[in-house]
Amino acid sequence: MAVRDSLVAPVHRDPLSAAAALVGHQFARPALLREALTHRSAVPARVVGRGRSVSSGGAGSNERLEFIGDRVLGLLIAEWLAERFPAEQEGALGPRLAHLVSQPAIAAIAEELGLPDLLAVSAGEARAGVRQRATVLADATEALIGALYLDGGLAPARAFIRRAWTAAMEGMTAPPKDPKTGLQEYLLGRGLPLPNYEMLRSEGPPHDPVFIIAVAAAGARGEGRAGSKRAAERLAAADLLGQLTGRRA
Repeated sequence: MAVRDSLVAPVHRDPLSAAAALVGHQFARPALLREALTHRSAVPARVVGRGRSVSSGGAGSNERLEFIGDRVLGLLIAEWLAERFPAEQEGALGPRLAHLVSQPAIAAIAEELGLPDLLAVSAGEARAGVRQRATVLADATEALIGALYLDGGLAPARAFIRRAWTAAMEGMTAPPKDPKTGLQEYLLGRGLPLPNYEMLRSEGPPHDPVFIIAVAAAGARGEGRAGSKRAAERLAAADLLGQLTGRRA
């Protein structure tokens, strides 16, 4: 008896070739690229004794590559920032780094690259719109970077990152301020009480949750949705701060 939906082929007819062209690297081990494009839901269950099926536990999905790619991305963005802003110290470079490797920033880059069309997900998750989730897109992008690193080392990973992140890097003139900090400073500067954050609910499967968090202050309310509570709080703060200052975040 099957316990998972059948695999849905990626939207693109030749996802491996398209992904290789996207990252600008010819893989010596294409299996790494295939793994980077495989969402956990697309990994079939293992059949054990007497025909019982058990979860793969994520083995064969892009989760391990995402773990590696996350570290590689942080290293190479930090290296780039140090080159681009040689006069800045950690206090300014840190917020820049946090912004560039944040889930929303990575997901936006993934969308621009057309990565959603290349992902292999289960039929059920495809119908639920998993290809458009920020957490899934960010994880897949980091998995691609992890695959690049394992197949070719830092050089191809660096080349891809510096192409894909160019607009985001060049768009930062001043170090970005964390939205939660910005909201707190806005309220304190006007003698208003500090904001109150509330987790409304979580959605999605246990292995891929989406948290919805609200924040209220000064008679207004903002909301954020993300794959981690911290990221959802930041998005909620940005939403509320945009309302209070008259601009949408």
